[in-house]
Amino acid sequence: MTDHEENAVNEYLPIAVDIVAITILVFGIYFPRHRRADMALAYMTVNIGVLAVADTLAASAVAAGLGLGLFGVLSIIRLRSEELTQREVAYYFAALAIGLIAGLADVSPKQIGLIALILIVIAIVDSRHLYPVRRRSMVLDRAIADEGELRDYVASFCSGRIVDVSIEEIDFVKDSTTVRVQIKEGSAHQSVGVVA
Repeated sequence: MTDHEENAVNEYLPIAVDIVAITILVFGIYFPRHRRADMALAYMTVNIGVLAVADTLAASAVAAGLGLGLFGVLSIIRLRSEELTQREVAYYFAALAIGLIAGLADVSPKQIGLIALILIVIAIVDSRHLYPVRRRSMVLDRAIADEGELRDYVASFCSGRIVDVSIEEIDFVKDSTTVRVQIKEGSAHQSVGVVA
């Protein structure tokens, strides 16, 4: 292998590692478990964007400081734009961290190990076997203010044991209630009036 070919491999290896890692994170771990295409798009886009900016900054003498500043700014902008669950925040930070690790440093066994560690930790911790309680957002076709009645009505749409029901919004004009439900070892049925 010539020096030119070796330089080309070293230059594009971080990009290849990042693409493989974010693909595993989004389409191997996140999407099969949570099925939110909008969040999958957000994770892919923010990761590739951070990788591009971090790779550009890597040649700068202040790359580390700029990278951390970029991490903070992107976090504030994204987290203020929509209410995210803690699980979505974890995936979001994982996508950011993978992009920064691949973009700011030469890819070495240590960097590959750190990226693999992020993927392994999120795959294990977000496992149904480790934490069998799932949260669902439901829009009911009735406006219900009474908590007992609400719990019974939600139970008619769910399999498994309901751990908690919290009201997010009651709309008496449209006759609907938006709730956040925690269900153990079950999921919402595909019923009219329920959005998972």
